[in-house]
Amino acid sequence: MSGCSVLARWGGAQLLAFLPQTCQWCPRLRLLPPGGHGPPLLTLLRHLYCGRRSYCITGSVQCDPLLLSPLLVQDRYCYCTMATFTDKDKYTPPADLPTKYAPDEVHRYMVDCMLAVGTPRPQATDLADVLVAADTRGHYSHGLNRLEMYVNDVKQKVCDGSAFPTIIKESVSTALVNGNNGLGPVVGNFCINLAIKKAKETGIGWVCARGSNHYGIAGWYAMKATKEGLMGMSFTNTSPLVAPTRAKKAALGTNPISLSAPAKNGDSFVLDMATCVVAVGKIEVERRKENPIPEGWALDKNGQPTTNATEGMEGALMPLGGTELYSGYKGYGLGMLVEVFCGIMSGGQYGPHIRRWMQTDREADLGQCFVAIDPSFFAPGFEDRMSDMMDYCRGMEPADPDKPVLAPGDPERFHVEKVKLEGGITYHINQITDSWKLAQVLGVQPMK
Repeated sequence: MSGCSVLARWGGAQLLAFLPQTCQWCPRLRLLPPGGHGPPLLTLLRHLYCGRRSYCITGSVQCDPLLLSPLLVQDRYCYCTMATFTDKDKYTPPADLPTKYAPDEVHRYMVDCMLAVGTPRPQATDLADVLVAADTRGHYSHGLNRLEMYVNDVKQKVCDGSAFPTIIKESVSTALVNGNNGLGPVVGNFCINLAIKKAKETGIGWVCARGSNHYGIAGWYAMKATKEGLMGMSFTNTSPLVAPTRAKKAALGTNPISLSAPAKNGDSFVLDMATCVVAVGKIEVERRKENPIPEGWALDKNGQPTTNATEGMEGALMPLGGTELYSGYKGYGLGMLVEVFCGIMSGGQYGPHIRRWMQTDREADLGQCFVAIDPSFFAPGFEDRMSDMMDYCRGMEPADPDKPVLAPGDPERFHVEKVKLEGGITYHINQITDSWKLAQVLGVQPMK
């Protein structure tokens, strides 16, 4: 059907979005049954702005509660909170919900949510382990905040919550893995464990995977190797959000890289970073506040640097470094490096061929790469030298006395200690009320 594109799946069926090009800023959106015939299944009452598009939508809601991405409309903006077009907002949470929860309780809740949509317990546990670790380390964007994305992916059957990876081929030091469209953390744990096994036997294990999904924080997998006395590296490609230097449009993902290395007395070097200047969520926050964004964060739709948050959302993120003048081409190169290791080496999707962020029209087929290295196969005294390097930097005189020099991984370690001292992870109240509502929809016990 001309003008139709797959927007989402309902069970095994595709729902089509008909977007006539009659208005640049306000196309009318209808969801049609498979084949594009029959009355609309879903339309909404509001004029809203979401991500890169505005929709003028009319009608009423008639669909599966866990069908689409969340839209919480306020004024003329869409506040994406990972809720859904659902009866979720008919639930009114108690006014006295706490905001601090023990990590074990958060873990229990996450597992229960995934079980509710048919995920087997081992896979649900792998996912919860990564998400709780993200929140405990202070990376709140990748913890509880991401849970409903995984719930929706499994519910919509664009990700197979029960799948387990298989080895396509391997050598003594390498392996190519098919993630079989399983949950990213399930694929990631399988791959890094395989890399660790090979590294202990041969000095290095290098494992690439295709057919994967969002795997949480990259550092989780690198740190698993370090717990075994090894260096660990982890890479993943993502949906295209970043424009190559001199380009108008996005063609690369945020493409994080992580390296973890052991030092003395339980200390470790942990680098976990994206290859773009800033996460898309930070631009969303400034847009909601109607604040300008710093130059060097994003491009408008014409490929020009912008300080307008809305224009930045309609354009693309900038690679690490920003503009070409400030060496943004280095961040572009790092993002491409991740594509080489992940999408191109694995045979999975890469760069512009990966589905758009939050779209569910097809499987993600992300590529990922996991490396474990045994430093004892090289020069002796690795941990001593690693500690010396980090401690030297930490001991340097800071430019600002109130801001001591840190080593990569220190901020996360401080947050882990904070969680221990306070007896739990503290969340924003909006995140807690949203998780409480999700519990009602799924029929699971909320966090307590």
